[in-house]
Amino acid sequence: MANELTIPLLPCPSIDEIAPFYEMLGFEITSRQARPYSHVAVRREDLNLHFFGMDGYDPKQSYSTCLVIVEDTSELFEAFAAGMRSVHGKLLVSGIPRMTRPRLRNDRYTGFTVVDPGGNWIRINQAAKEPEARTKLAKAMENAARQADSHGDERQALKVLEGALKRATGDEPEFQAAREFRDELIERVVGAEGAASGS
Repeated sequence: MANELTIPLLPCPSIDEIAPFYEMLGFEITSRQARPYSHVAVRREDLNLHFFGMDGYDPKQSYSTCLVIVEDTSELFEAFAAGMRSVHGKLLVSGIPRMTRPRLRNDRYTGFTVVDPGGNWIRINQAAKEPEARTKLAKAMENAARQADSHGDERQALKVLEGALKRATGDEPEFQAAREFRDELIERVVGAEGAASGS
């Protein structure tokens, strides 16, 4: 067989929150129903995602994820970021929903992650094999991204990255990107602390 199509069906507390979020990112709603169960389907070019409503579902406890393989992660990121900025006035980098920035690795940007209002992690990766980190700073960025984006431990990621930046010479190709990532991690930690305190 050939030309099969696989479309993830992901949970969410409410399709009424999911639909406008994905419309903000440039998706169109292709199907929506409330009964016999709530369901919404969204599409952006060949990228299809489906969601179903689930009573009592807690986005903070979500383990739902899917991979999206694209030719150019930076083009899709910029489109998503423009939509997010047009609605929120900024890129959401902490809390739920949020979006991570593509990481610079050996002069090439790699994948990024969208965490939607349902807590689903949509991981956008480049079709080509990602380059191996060559510098100590690039390896630290890789470790920090794994801690923050995969394990949700922004504090440990920040510790790793700040230590690497202290040891950096400043002429590494990823030096500026590492500083921007550090600033993003600080914003995420502060945002998480604010949410925990109820402010």
